[in-house]
Amino acid sequence: MIPNLTPDVALAERLFAELRARSFDGTGITREAYGPGERMAHALMRETADGLGLEVRADPVGNLYMTLPGTDRAAKRVLLGSHLDSVRQGGNFDGAAGVLAGLAAVAGLKQAGFTPGRDITVMVTRAEEAGAWFPTSYPGSRGALGTLPAEELQIRRMDSGRTLAEHMREEGFDPAHVERGGKELGPDNVAAFLEVHIEQGPVLEAEGIPIGIVTGIPGSRRLRQGRVLGEYNHSGGTPRKYRRDAAIALADLAYHLDETWCRLEAEGHHLVCTFCTMATTAEAGFTKIPGEATFQLDVRSVNLHSCDAVFEVLYDRVAQIEARRGVRFDLGPEGGSRPGPMDAGVQAGLRRAAEALAIPYRAMASGGGHDAAAFAQAGVPAGMLFVRNQHGSHNPKEDMRIEDFAAACAVAQRFAAELAQ
Repeated sequence: MIPNLTPDVALAERLFAELRARSFDGTGITREAYGPGERMAHALMRETADGLGLEVRADPVGNLYMTLPGTDRAAKRVLLGSHLDSVRQGGNFDGAAGVLAGLAAVAGLKQAGFTPGRDITVMVTRAEEAGAWFPTSYPGSRGALGTLPAEELQIRRMDSGRTLAEHMREEGFDPAHVERGGKELGPDNVAAFLEVHIEQGPVLEAEGIPIGIVTGIPGSRRLRQGRVLGEYNHSGGTPRKYRRDAAIALADLAYHLDETWCRLEAEGHHLVCTFCTMATTAEAGFTKIPGEATFQLDVRSVNLHSCDAVFEVLYDRVAQIEARRGVRFDLGPEGGSRPGPMDAGVQAGLRRAAEALAIPYRAMASGGGHDAAAFAQAGVPAGMLFVRNQHGSHNPKEDMRIEDFAAACAVAQRFAAELAQ
């Protein structure tokens, strides 16, 4: 039987306030991956965990582990956690909610005198928001799982121009661990990984439901360095038939991919298609026809066949636009990630916990990528809880009602306690 348990939500509230005070940049929240902001946040968690009497350690790539020991130290552990880095000028809850939910749950277990049968560990991953700093996904969690290829250590952070390996060393960690094929976590020593996260869209808020149980995390196909090359010319003196307008060509592509998205949705596909940036270059001026345009494209779905369907249209349409408008597309290198279906057993355990606590929930797919996907792809049973969120995510207006967060903490705590009996 699970005793009456209450997560220490007041502890989490204090830590949210402290994180905000220490990482407010004048507009929003900035905590750089493998940089001062993330370093500060990890140090605050370590200090908190020491005060709670938890076992604390970091792995060679910088992930932090704060453990409530179980009676069987050799048993597979339960992991609760998320990340503490942020995008530039983001919000205070993306990532941090999962870390603080884990600490609130474990602190509540200690206060209740609950000794788990296996270790329950709060994990703080490094660099989940890598896309805002490094051109990759989940280097911290993949570094722990042994699935980060050594060559990715040489990718460069967009603002500093220095490699991931250099930033790891600067923070006191050991990228050679990755080069040696080192592995901290896997199906052999983790019973489940649970990540609490704010929902990054409007669904739970619109439907009046406090939490969501995530069914899967999307994969993606991405173009970060797309270019359209046309010809600069005078905007007043060049008739339409002589123009090679890069901006109009890019708009033509965007329109047709949006129409493709609409058609695929009508056929039953679930996906998103976003031109994250569309711009002319600095050389363009008020009286010039744009001779070059740049773009970034992000296509996501829990079924990569849906992403493939968009890219099939992309390649066909690019050829047509080039022939019609006299431009040339340079799509650049393609990146992306595989989908991460959430474990059916973890989902069932979360449903049982929510129902036992009489907390309404909704089953739903994630729209964004999360560390839980890296765990799922490595064969670790993984799950996610979404917390209702106002004003979206990755922006300074990001918000979350503390009562909704408390509901997610309670579900996560009960799930962990049941699994660790």
